[in-house]
Amino acid sequence: MGTTTGCTTMGPMEGRVLIVDDDPGVRKVLRRILTGAGYAVEEAEEAFQALDSLDSNPPDAALLDIKMPGMDGLGLMENLRQRGLEIPVVILTGHGDEFTSGQCLEAGAAGYLTKPPDRADLLLAVRGAVAQGRVARELDEAVEPSPLLGDSSSIRRLREEIARVAPSHATVMVEGESGTGKELVARRLHHLSDRARRPFIRVNSAAIPEELIESELFGHEKGSFTGAHRRQIGKFVQADGGTIFLDEVGDMSLKTQAKVLRVLQDGEVEPVGAGSPFQVDVRVIAATNKDLMSEVKAGAFREDLFYRLAVVMLRTPPLRDHPEDIRLLVEHLTEIFCREYNRRLKTWSDEALDQLARYPWPGNVRELKNVVERAVIMELEEVVERVGLPSEPDAGSGVDALLNLATLQEFQRESEIAYLLHNLEKNAWNVAATARAIGTPRSNLYKKMRAYDIHREKP
Repeated sequence: MGTTTGCTTMGPMEGRVLIVDDDPGVRKVLRRILTGAGYAVEEAEEAFQALDSLDSNPPDAALLDIKMPGMDGLGLMENLRQRGLEIPVVILTGHGDEFTSGQCLEAGAAGYLTKPPDRADLLLAVRGAVAQGRVARELDEAVEPSPLLGDSSSIRRLREEIARVAPSHATVMVEGESGTGKELVARRLHHLSDRARRPFIRVNSAAIPEELIESELFGHEKGSFTGAHRRQIGKFVQADGGTIFLDEVGDMSLKTQAKVLRVLQDGEVEPVGAGSPFQVDVRVIAATNKDLMSEVKAGAFREDLFYRLAVVMLRTPPLRDHPEDIRLLVEHLTEIFCREYNRRLKTWSDEALDQLARYPWPGNVRELKNVVERAVIMELEEVVERVGLPSEPDAGSGVDALLNLATLQEFQRESEIAYLLHNLEKNAWNVAATARAIGTPRSNLYKKMRAYDIHREKP
């Protein structure tokens, strides 16, 4: 990314630290010490408030008071472990003794300090915890993503294009229907780049409410708007040195698009309510299932942003265009789900595989994954002879109707409506269960239902 001169920038942050303490005076002192040393600080006055924000935006380290109302520091540590959040913790207490110290360290705390902590001891403990968290996260992020399976010419070509593009710093636009593996392509681009050991941050533009997406991407200062009770670090700053993946970028508002364009042009991120910008170094990969050139012509997407994002264009093919890969995908998914559910490895008959090859797969690989998982769970025999697919045995007439639609846009709309209706009915119109089944956020499913006017009383 480019840089500019003549602007006020802030230096790189040492890390993000969460302080959880019911004493506002203690929080104030800790915040002053840590921000003075270059750390970004977030606060919570009790454990449950802290847990509300941790899943979506975990810090590099946490300072926990051991005695708090509701849930104490040790209970919060255990809750973090149960959630799979390996956040290094430094325990603070005003009632320290050898037994408590041993108890905290045995529970997995990275450090233990008594109140009021010595400034040098505090910074030493926090610096060690932040370093420990970053090493663990970078090792986790450097793990190779799932392979892009397939022997068809279209998948081989896509793998070759990824290998050529990944080492560059170019922005990439990944186009393709829902369920075709756009995020997998983005993760492989990151993994094969020189940024592989730095963060990969995913943002689903369609799942974040319009009024929150600017704050989510760029962050906000405490008190910058109603409900901004504490400072939030934006996704672009979290991705500094790494890659940010803007999924469903076509759903961004024009206002947000203008700010993303500024990041691409100048490398500047200005949080909501901040007086000066951050300078960031982020590679941007975007994805969409829309025809963005049509959106540009309609005035719904900025032309200058489109050309900034689409330096390199990659396309993920729909599954119906490479049915020869279905056998390989089914075998791979079957092995994964049999291992996950502790089932004996199942095999698929030629008849079942032919059945899958004939089906048009409006939900693409994501739908195939659901079919295989359901078969592993529900099929009693070791050989899967046949599976239930939507619209069978009269699938042909429905497919013919779709294929005879005048435009690609009409086909995408009608096939998506049919797919959503089928899955909503299959899950008894339970939106949360349907969203989990088709692998999309519940907010995105609600958005689609409103856009297509899908209601239970008049589907």
